[in-house]
Amino acid sequence: MDFKTIIGLFAAFCTTFAFLPQLIKVWKNKHAKDISLRMYIMFISGIILWFVYGVLISSLPVIIANSVTFILASIILVFKIKYG
Repeated sequence: MDFKTIIGLFAAFCTTFAFLPQLIKVWKNKHAKDISLRMYIMFISGIILWFVYGVLISSLPVIIANSVTFILASIILVFKIKYG
């Protein structure tokens, strides 16, 4: 694995797992009133496009980061719909 890929994976880890505190907070509080539904829908749409882009350019960091981010953001979106 080259240095650029390692940097990409580390950046992907940091930005992807930044969603965990929000996910945990919504899950614990059963409250998502202050989260913007439109923002999460647009964000998830962008994540899907980034994933497709990562596949097209065969970039492991982009594929992994956006796969995990999609899952975390989708869970938050489900909580928003359920508890919002």
